[in-house]
Amino acid sequence: MKRTIEVVIGPAGELKIEAVGFAGVDCEKATAYLEQALGVAKARQKKPEYHQCQHGKHQLTVGA
Repeated sequence: MKRTIEVVIGPAGELKIEAVGFAGVDCEKATAYLEQALGVAKARQKKPEYHQCQHGKHQLTVGA
């Protein structure tokens, strides 16, 4: 699976960052620069793939 970082901006200006194709803490490392630039995460959801050795997804919501 190809590794990508998806950034979605909602109608109210909220941001959703999703790391696709990453496993474990690799997703957090891959999106750390975005979180640092955009501000503190409002919510963080670790998907089941986070706890597996295979590639998975990680979702992060930033902003209001």
